[in-house]
Amino acid sequence: MFSNLRSLIFKLDPETAHNLAIKSLKFNFVPNISDENKDDPLFKTIMFNKDIENPIGIAAGFDKNAEVYNSLYKLGFGFVEVGTITPLKQYGNPKPRVFRLVEDEALINRLGFNNLGAKNVVNRIKSNKPIGLLGINIGPNKETENRLGDYIECLKTFHEVADYITINISSPNTEDLRNFHEQTKLNELLEIINKEKKILNSKIPIVVKISPDIDDQEINKVSEVLLSNNIEVIIISNSSDSTRYSLIDIQKHQKGGLSGKPIEEKSTKLINKFYRILRGRIKIIGVGGVNSGKGAYEKFLAGANYVQLYTGMVFRGPNIINLIKKELKELLLRDGVKNFSEIVGKNKIT
Repeated sequence: MFSNLRSLIFKLDPETAHNLAIKSLKFNFVPNISDENKDDPLFKTIMFNKDIENPIGIAAGFDKNAEVYNSLYKLGFGFVEVGTITPLKQYGNPKPRVFRLVEDEALINRLGFNNLGAKNVVNRIKSNKPIGLLGINIGPNKETENRLGDYIECLKTFHEVADYITINISSPNTEDLRNFHEQTKLNELLEIINKEKKILNSKIPIVVKISPDIDDQEINKVSEVLLSNNIEVIIISNSSDSTRYSLIDIQKHQKGGLSGKPIEEKSTKLINKFYRILRGRIKIIGVGGVNSGKGAYEKFLAGANYVQLYTGMVFRGPNIINLIKKELKELLLRDGVKNFSEIVGKNKIT
């Protein structure tokens, strides 16, 4: 069905199409999707001490304002991450700010953390109890004079309603945000967050979302800081502000973060590098170009314990989760495993 609608949807501006998708989910205009693999033991896993049906989640950026997370669980996602959310409401960058690169199966966005603000979003979540595992991705306001304080404000707002909180230090669309990858700055941020958790008497798991555009030296330093601050999970990775050389689409030079198929290999290699350093001490959510069972399979082989997607759904539609599980099941059965976790980290990528 989506293949018939895709040509019509792709005539719309990408941000308009996205807003239409949110409204469709909000008002149940998306048809019911049967999931023949819903309770398959091949996919069952544990995340933050909670049982989930599968390790495939929707990445932050799709449900920015926590409007449709329960609808996304019903589509078959094992977990949902909303946001990025800032303390105060902000419009983001000027439009147009999302570009669909059809020939490359990619998006470029420079949205700039457009969202309704922490207070509005937390009230929405309190009035609509999540039926699955919910992560909340947080970041600083563009005009703030205290970025550390903004992260703390969001932690204080969301720690009682989230299953985990993601610290976004990797969006290429907020100026100098990636400076938090520097060892001293990252350590200061995580120490302050851990200190605030103690004040709040909160055990909320903290996840860090990193950039795909880091070198081997930075990988080692970031790993050291994450381990010393008892981070449980890392997301690898956000959109890229490089990786344009192989693109075909005429819009490839638009400023912003590139997501989708063109960063798949880069993300998978980065996952494997972190896995070889961390060796299970910190679990990995693999993101970047996942739009098939094979794509998820390769992320698991590289060392991911879970995967997320967003751009893949733009190009393959709301049934993507079931398509991925069907393809992934065939690969896992071929390998003779009883659960996908048996293949995690089995490949060494050079």
